[in-house]
Amino acid sequence: MPFKTNAARRHHIPKQRHRVMNWAEYDAALRQRGSLTVWFSEEANAAWRAEPRTTRGGQPHYSALAITIALTLRAVFRLALRQTEGLIGSILQLLGLDLAVPDHSTLSRRAETLEVPRPSSGGPVHLLVDSTGLRLCGPGEWLIEKHGTRGRRSWRKLHIGVDAETGQILASELTSCDVDDGAQVELLLDQITAPLASFVGDGAYDQTGIYSTVAQHHPDADVIVPPRSTAVLSEDVEIAPTQRDRHIRNIAEHGRTGWQKRSGYTRRALVETAISRLKRVTGDALRSRTDRRRGTEVANAVQALNRMLEFGRPKSVRIA
Repeated sequence: MPFKTNAARRHHIPKQRHRVMNWAEYDAALRQRGSLTVWFSEEANAAWRAEPRTTRGGQPHYSALAITIALTLRAVFRLALRQTEGLIGSILQLLGLDLAVPDHSTLSRRAETLEVPRPSSGGPVHLLVDSTGLRLCGPGEWLIEKHGTRGRRSWRKLHIGVDAETGQILASELTSCDVDDGAQVELLLDQITAPLASFVGDGAYDQTGIYSTVAQHHPDADVIVPPRSTAVLSEDVEIAPTQRDRHIRNIAEHGRTGWQKRSGYTRRALVETAISRLKRVTGDALRSRTDRRRGTEVANAVQALNRMLEFGRPKSVRIA
């Protein structure tokens, strides 16, 4: 029987129900995500070709903007590089634009060094962090069952930071599968340009170094991380209690569920929603063959997803 562990304590909390209040606008936004209506501004046409370089080396034919557009379309429609080349060519032909089409070899080579623009946020950010796994493309299930595999399938870990207010992914880092989540916090914070109001993460971020790292970057930010069940107060709790000490005392007084509501930890579910949205829109696998190209692939997927969220988001209310 599944879920036998703690069976007596299960299903006592009813599942929350929500109703989308702006369904018409949200429905239109979902359709717009798959629209093939593409336009090129005059600025994009002028910036399609790379500017002449003044240093030694070969002259690139295409600007970073052209490569970014092609790789973004590849991420949205989950295409191989050759199919991406065909899609770009057909779009330029339909629009009647006299622009050269970057070939698949150029897209693969330029993805190695492409700098994708980072998203930005205006006001104080409630940053929600988490990580997930992305598999690497390899033998299919039929081939594995038929012939077996020589080794374990490899995968990569994606660390993200999500703005709780807008749902946009403001920071992302792609690492190997054995990297600790807490080790990437400083790299994620370096990508945040706006002031930080709070830092929210699950129990994997319950580390002393996390509190000090967040304090160095944003001294006024709240660190909302659930302490372990075996957590104890610090030695200087009576003199200078830390944020972690206050969390432990709050849990002892109001319970873990009460602490989650009072501290705002319940918003952490939004980062899991963002991860699910990213995998459903752009897929859960990496198609590139090197780590630097995989990083570019993830950055383009994140940028495309953030643009989709600008079309519209659901506004839901909880049904009592």
